[in-house]
Formats: sequence, structure tokens, C-alpha cells
Amino acid sequence: MQRYEYNVVPAPKKGKRAKGVKGVEGRFAHALSECMNEMAADGWEYLRTDTLPSEERSGLTGRSTVFQNMLVFRREVAPDVVGIGRSVDEIAADSAPRLPSATEANTVAASGTMADAVENDVLAEEADDEDAKDAAPEEKKTEPTVSVVK
Repeated sequence: MQRYEYNVVPAPKKGKRAKGVKGVEGRFAHALSECMNEMAADGWEYLRTDTLPSEERSGLTGRSTVFQNMLVFRREVAPDVVGIGRSVDEIAADSAPRLPSATEANTVAASGTMADAVENDVLAEEADDEDAKDAAPEEKKTEPTVSVVK
């Protein structure tokens, strides 16, 4: 099965001047063909032109609908590209770390009870705090001296 990726670009609004091109229609056709040829050089195939509504602000609080002309291009994608043609499970297995199942998450530490597991965690945190205090250099506290001159 062939798979495609799509690219949508705005159609030119004005024509482009070129040598030998005369008239408004000719300039517009030249601008359009130049745009299409640039996309074709990158491997994009012209598919269609769509006119789509776009809501825009007008004034301070008003809104109006403006129609935009869009050129739609497509190109074939190789099936070996990451994510194309693969199942959701395959993609998830590659990108996300494996989380424990519900039974694995609910098993209690080897000590036997949840209270023991919580107590062990609290003791480990307290030991880490004491190690951090021992590693920090001690600060000498000095009282400010006041001298009185007569």
C-alpha cells in the first residue's frame, strides 16, 4: 500500500514579473508555475487547490471569515520511515520506557508490610540528610564586635 505525506502552501496572491510575460493573467500564471516547479524539484507532486475559510480579527473585537487558496502537494513515503506502517504497540515499545504492571507496582518491599517499607524509606532519607551535613564544611559563627571611641 502506498503512503503519502502532504504539504500545503498558500497560493500566490500576486503575479511575478518575468521577461516575455505580459498581462496580469500571464504574471499570475508565471508565479503559480514557479511555485509548483519549486515544489516539484523537492519531490512534491501537485494534488489539488483548495479554498478554505479562515477566521481573522477585524477591528478591536470583531471577527470575519476570509477564504484562503491553498495548494496541496504530496509525495510518496518509503515504508521503512519511522512510524509509517508500524503498529502503535511497536512505536510505543521503541519510544517509551516500560512501566511496571499493576501487580508489580502493588507488590510490597521484601520486608513484608507496607509500614516497614515506608519506615525503610524514611530512614534512608534521614541517613542521606546526615551524610549531606557531614560533607558540608562547618561555618564559624562570629559575633560582631563593637568598639567605642572616647
